[in-house]
Amino acid sequence: MRSTPIASRPPDRASHPRRLSDAGRITAARGLRSFAYGLLAVLLGVALSAAGLSPAAIGGIITLSLAGDFVGTYLIGILADRWGRRRTLVALALLMAATGAVFGLTRFYPVLLVAAFFGTLGTTASETAPFLPIEQAMLAQIGAAERRTTLFARYNLVASFAGALGALAAGLPDLLTRVGLPVDTGIRLMFGVYAGLALGVALLAAGLSPAVEATGSAPATAKRWRLVPALGPSRSIVLKLSALFSLDALAGGLIVQSLMALYFHLRFGVPLGPLAALFFGANTLTALSFLAVPTLARRFGLLNTMVFSHLPSNVLLALVAVMPTFPLAAGILLARQLLSQMDVPTRQAYTMALVTPEERTASASVTSLARSAGSSTSPVFSGLLLQGPALALGLPFIIAGALKAAQDLALWGIFRRVRIEEAPGKREDT
Repeated sequence: MRSTPIASRPPDRASHPRRLSDAGRITAARGLRSFAYGLLAVLLGVALSAAGLSPAAIGGIITLSLAGDFVGTYLIGILADRWGRRRTLVALALLMAATGAVFGLTRFYPVLLVAAFFGTLGTTASETAPFLPIEQAMLAQIGAAERRTTLFARYNLVASFAGALGALAAGLPDLLTRVGLPVDTGIRLMFGVYAGLALGVALLAAGLSPAVEATGSAPATAKRWRLVPALGPSRSIVLKLSALFSLDALAGGLIVQSLMALYFHLRFGVPLGPLAALFFGANTLTALSFLAVPTLARRFGLLNTMVFSHLPSNVLLALVAVMPTFPLAAGILLARQLLSQMDVPTRQAYTMALVTPEERTASASVTSLARSAGSSTSPVFSGLLLQGPALALGLPFIIAGALKAAQDLALWGIFRRVRIEEAPGKREDT
């Protein structure tokens, strides 16, 4: 494949003190959401199982939630710049709060399905919700090009640490039983915490400055109604990335954190307390891995960092299924977490570097849309594979590891000769 240079982009405007404040608000909002997602990712499957729902029914809720994320991401790609990025973030946060309230108040399955679809349900600490494309476009706009990978690494670092703390907080219902509070009441309180954190996200989003809104030709583009997010000269590249990211997300939907927690709970009988400790450790290791991302990306390039950190993590993921005891399975999972998410900030920075500034919201939406489409179809199948004798086989881990490895190899094969410009005046061959 011949080297494909990407057209030079106008340099991003340098950071402004006010915009640094905006970057802080965006990162803090991501942190609050990730704490909430980390909490619910451990709690959700166990709580619904204790309420009498089967793994397949739980998988159905998660699938419908991710399908709702797909629809939300689609609408955002078309309309977020028209509606206003800040206003859209506030609306999404209020829907997230409503979801937590519903799951805290009822276990009536049809109502849970409706809330899961129209709201935002934390099924994994690694976020797939519609917030991301807007925030990625904002960060790319308010940060200088040469700092973009660092900015995205910090954004994901805070999210992972917050997700780790949220996972640890999922053990609180077990602790509260020692003071006489029933476990079910403690679980319902945790859904209330989820709703409260979402309201905090809404307040942070409402305080962002006008500097985060769409600039350049984006407002003119947004004035026209479109059936698809508006992509320009980068359309072909974004569609290729989207297809590959969708395959990765399809595999990831098989092992969202809620289903992993449910697997350990059903297979090894692990209660909430140890599960909370496990996923606190897993998310902490993920957060620490982000510290190395900027250095590795500068040394080896964004694409190589994405692919060659992700491949070994997928081998470890498949190995979780064959571990005969919980300590061994937990150890393999923790080793996997050191590598599994290093592709996230590099993927975000890589996508933003490939497209023009005017295409950033649309491209982030299209790639997020593809990921939502991929992930929304697989949790229900994972739930079916976690029932009866099939539970002991751990098939979701094996299938997910194989699909993710195939995606890594395809990504590297297609894009290894594509050149990007990560900073003004500097070209880097990935």
